[in-house]
Amino acid sequence: MLAALNIAQLVLYIALLALLGQAVLYVLAGERRQGNTFYQLFQVLNKPWVKTARFIAPKQIADAQVPFVAFFVLAVFYIAVTLWKIEHCVTIGVQACKS
Repeated sequence: MLAALNIAQLVLYIALLALLGQAVLYVLAGERRQGNTFYQLFQVLNKPWVKTARFIAPKQIADAQVPFVAFFVLAVFYIAVTLWKIEHCVTIGVQACKS
C-alpha cells in the first residue's frame, strides 16, 4: 500500500511541476512560446491532465484557462494522497514507513 501511495504521489508531483514549468514558460517566452522546445515538451507531458480537466470543467471555462483547472485539480489530489499516506503511516507505525 505504501508503494502505491508513493507512486501516486510521485506521478502527481511530476505533473504539477510540468504544469508549473509550462506556466513559467508561458510568461517568459511570450508570443514565441509555441516555437520553444521546452514549452512543447511540457505541452506533451501535460496533455493527459489538460484533456481530463477539459472533460470535467464546465463549458464556460475558456480553453486557455483549462491548464489552471488541471493544476488545481492535481494539487487537490496531491494533498489528498499526502494526507492518505500520513494516515497510513500513522496506522502502521512511523518506523514501518521509513524503510
